[in-house]
Amino acid sequence: MADVLVTGVAGFIGSHTAEFLLKRGDRVIGIDDLNDFYPVCLKENNLDILKSYNDFVFIRGDIVDYGVLANIFRKNAISHVAHLAARAGVRPSIQYPLIYERTNIGGTLNLLELAKEHRLRNFVLTSSSSVYGSSREVPFRESDSATDRPISPYAATKKATEVLAYTYHHLYGINVNVVRPFTVYGPRGRPDMAPWLFIEAAIKGTPIRKFGNGTSRRDYTYIADFVCGFVSALDRVYGYEIFNLGNSQTVQLNDALKIVSDIAGKKLHVVEEHSQPGDVEITYADIAKAKDKLSYCPLTSFRDGMQLFFEWYNENIQQ
Repeated sequence: MADVLVTGVAGFIGSHTAEFLLKRGDRVIGIDDLNDFYPVCLKENNLDILKSYNDFVFIRGDIVDYGVLANIFRKNAISHVAHLAARAGVRPSIQYPLIYERTNIGGTLNLLELAKEHRLRNFVLTSSSSVYGSSREVPFRESDSATDRPISPYAATKKATEVLAYTYHHLYGINVNVVRPFTVYGPRGRPDMAPWLFIEAAIKGTPIRKFGNGTSRRDYTYIADFVCGFVSALDRVYGYEIFNLGNSQTVQLNDALKIVSDIAGKKLHVVEEHSQPGDVEITYADIAKAKDKLSYCPLTSFRDGMQLFFEWYNENIQQ
């Protein structure tokens, strides 16, 4: 049993990770500022699930506030940090870069300082597949030098957190595993992400905005598969390592829309628009390293995962 600080605990991935840890017997101290990047009621619903567990403690606070974090560490015997809090999304980061810098970089630096002070056993930092930018070397490998050339403020902040984490490992011996998620989706997903938007539009009969001609490809990762890899990274100490956590299979946008149409049993109303700044043509994870060191093994196909997501949406969101 471990005492784990989960940042961004009310969010999509944070709530699933916390629930996995609670189910296996860990104590979870969760922090979230419950900002309105997407409807707060969805985050509150996630918290209601977690609050049913006796070993869950929730603190409403912002990781940018060092004093709030320091108080959490003083009052709890935290041994591990699962750092999932972030300002997410490529497109909004172009509009609000200062917010992204303050939360993603400043908040992470606060946590690393406290990890140094309290000598934690392990720290898992959530980065992003966006750090690969417009890399032409596919599948993306953790050693790819393209990560030095991010093409959005969001990706730049995520790369910066990886570099900061390495610095703290080098200087202070902090154990850090960095995970790079590839388009995680599923029940309790983020409503700003494509899988949610696809399902919502299919059910409601509203237009789906397709950016580009539909030939772009994404490596979609089902939430349960990702969480297994994340928790494995939390349990294993390697000093400093970076891991891709994807499905290692790509789905073309046009094919993804066809699958959603099949699942919903409806023809989609698709509106083609120009590609957006910061978008990339492909994301594709090489997961050999995660398989070797984390025993990571994603099992859920995009079709099966979207079927589960569709069923959850109908039961929990559709009115």
